[in-house]
Amino acid sequence: MTQLLKVRVARKSMLAEAICGFDLVPLVRESLPPFTPGAHIDVHLPGGIIRQYSLCNDSATPDLYRIAVLREAEGRGGSAAMHEIVQEGDVLTIGAPRNHFPLASGTGSSILVAGGIGITPLLAMVQELASARRGFELHYCTRNEARTAFRELLMESRFAGGVHIHRDDGPADQRFDPAQVLQQAPGDAHLYVCGPGGFIQWVLDTATQCGWSEDRLHREYFSAAAVSRTGSDAAFDVVLASSGKVVRVAVGQTIVHALTTAGVEVATSCEQGVCGTCVTRVLDGVPDHRDLFLTPDEQAANDQLTPCCSRSKSPRLVLDL
Repeated sequence: MTQLLKVRVARKSMLAEAICGFDLVPLVRESLPPFTPGAHIDVHLPGGIIRQYSLCNDSATPDLYRIAVLREAEGRGGSAAMHEIVQEGDVLTIGAPRNHFPLASGTGSSILVAGGIGITPLLAMVQELASARRGFELHYCTRNEARTAFRELLMESRFAGGVHIHRDDGPADQRFDPAQVLQQAPGDAHLYVCGPGGFIQWVLDTATQCGWSEDRLHREYFSAAAVSRTGSDAAFDVVLASSGKVVRVAVGQTIVHALTTAGVEVATSCEQGVCGTCVTRVLDGVPDHRDLFLTPDEQAANDQLTPCCSRSKSPRLVLDL
């Protein structure tokens, strides 16, 4: 179970149009656990809402977690609560940092590509890379200048030559061309991409076409696109390996919901197959993967799944529960 922490909102500020920043600090005589670039925290909000936000400050900064939240007009209520309800001085409950999007070890260079609010985990990465004097390129794609957060920070001298901002409303010659960037990258470089799902897929598909291997591709999604539910969905059984208990999962029901109804608790957070909190080992059966957390290779292995959104292609699925 993720450790829960109490933090105070020390500062709330508008970083760009529809993007609000929050500085979270420990309560008196407490300290915050350290984190590594790419990490995120769960933020518990009124109404039982839990949302994940990437930490975007320098990981070497003691006792500070900084997050930035885009106000989503079509969101599920989390961003609206952060923008409209949470205020400076408020005390929030958060989960300790978890990192499913870490920088690769080694001294190779890094290509970081951000789409919109996807800049947040990559911002922590470039601060780490600059401090370690490791080579990097950050390509930050935004809609327009008003939507470009962290401009002043990214213009600091320590990032000189490594930061490129591409605006949709800017001249054609400054638009982001992933093929050009990826074809020119060193052979040992790693790619990190974060942003809207379609944007991420575009960059990853281009990387694959340019000959990049899967082990050098790293991505983080903030939300999952709705999965089309068709008549092909069928009910199936989940077997708990520890007890042999069989739980029926109905059409239109998630594995997590079926297990919870049967009195079996599984830790969840995003409930969209994005964060990885609920990843569970599969001992038998064939999962129907509907997540954005596992890589294509991990999905192909069929030895784990995200029960918050994935289903089963086989009539029976044995889980390590």
